[in-house]
Amino acid sequence: MTISEAIETGYVAEEFGTPGTIPLLPGMDPFYRSPIDPGSVAPGTILRSRPVTVGLLGRLPQRVRAWQLLYRSTDLEGRPEATVTTVMLPWDADPSRERPLVSFQCAIDAVAQKCFPSYALQHRSRALGAIPQIEFPLIAAALARGWAVSVPDHGGLNGHFGAAREPGHRALDGLRAALRFEPLGLHPRTRIGLWGYSGGGLATAWAAELAAEYAPELEIVGAVAGSPVGDPAAAFVRLNGSPFAGFAMVFTAGLRRAYPRLDDAVRAVVSAEYLDLLDRAEHIATFPLLARYAGRNANRHIQGGLGALLTRPEMRTVLADIEPGATAPAMPMFVVQGVNDEVIAVADVDAHVQRYHDRGAHVRYLRDRLSTHLPLQFLAIPVMVDWLADRLAGRPLPPSEVRTVWSVAVSPRALAEHAHLIALLATMLSGRPIRTRSAFR
Repeated sequence: MTISEAIETGYVAEEFGTPGTIPLLPGMDPFYRSPIDPGSVAPGTILRSRPVTVGLLGRLPQRVRAWQLLYRSTDLEGRPEATVTTVMLPWDADPSRERPLVSFQCAIDAVAQKCFPSYALQHRSRALGAIPQIEFPLIAAALARGWAVSVPDHGGLNGHFGAAREPGHRALDGLRAALRFEPLGLHPRTRIGLWGYSGGGLATAWAAELAAEYAPELEIVGAVAGSPVGDPAAAFVRLNGSPFAGFAMVFTAGLRRAYPRLDDAVRAVVSAEYLDLLDRAEHIATFPLLARYAGRNANRHIQGGLGALLTRPEMRTVLADIEPGATAPAMPMFVVQGVNDEVIAVADVDAHVQRYHDRGAHVRYLRDRLSTHLPLQFLAIPVMVDWLADRLAGRPLPPSEVRTVWSVAVSPRALAEHAHLIALLATMLSGRPIRTRSAFR
């Protein structure tokens, strides 16, 4: 294949890297630098590829088949960029056998490079406290169904946590790249699902909203968004000064990177001490960040208080831009949210779902009375995976409705699936191969 033919087909990858080595942070790893101008090729074009070993919490190597793809995507302003996705197959996958593809958007909730999924998921990574590391059981649940999985760095190589639309571009272009990557054995009409929780649920919502216009050729048949934030601006105000104030700080840090005019506005009213705290937050993994900045109140560091910052024109423009729900997703969606979630307000997600319903989207919304934020991510795995499996298999679509239940985890089906998840976790801890469950072959 000539280089011109490769560019035409969207595949210009060069093999790069050796599995088993200690991973470098993205800023130090030459793999993350495109060998060509990304603007010279189409979105989703693979620029580099390499096999990698993924690890549970960075420590226990996992027996799955995994690669990383550097590919061309598009930033907030429509400019070409390069970013990375980690693509995986179950250990026993036969690439000649047809299978669906799922894009799993990790929560990330940080701008530190150690929290990028492409780094944090690698064996021997030093990313203690990074959310993608604790989300690997969800990815493994998808692999156990026999699915191919793409895990994009949807915040981009500059850590644009909270930015509008960009996460959707990167997830969708990661899917394009995965379809072109020959070792996965996929094809252009492969059935595709989207899935994410919390910050990953918000990224999933952006991908779902943008898919019909940005990547209409993709056969996306369903999207699962767990606790998808709903109103990032309201979350920012509510979390400030709370035990989860670190989220508000890193949210500000990410938006400053994505919106340069906002950075100027922040600098105009925020104290030097708080600017220093924001700079430090850019290098800390999520859970240590939450511990360090619990209860931090930005009002003490802003001239005129938080209201003075929120009413500045630059801030109002950004906050309006980052609210999802203006476009109805073309595919059906399943949303799960805790009624008593201590991080994401159920009212914000209620309003987000209502915006979709008002625009004609098909959304099944399940509200859980008993679960708090982090437990629900794991308790809801059976209902999230089952709903997605039904869409990927083309089974009848349940009605578009809002239901409130005591717990998503107590049905006979969910309890049986949790038994399988416990067995899967034992497989992960023992280092045995993650294979396709026989019931789903």
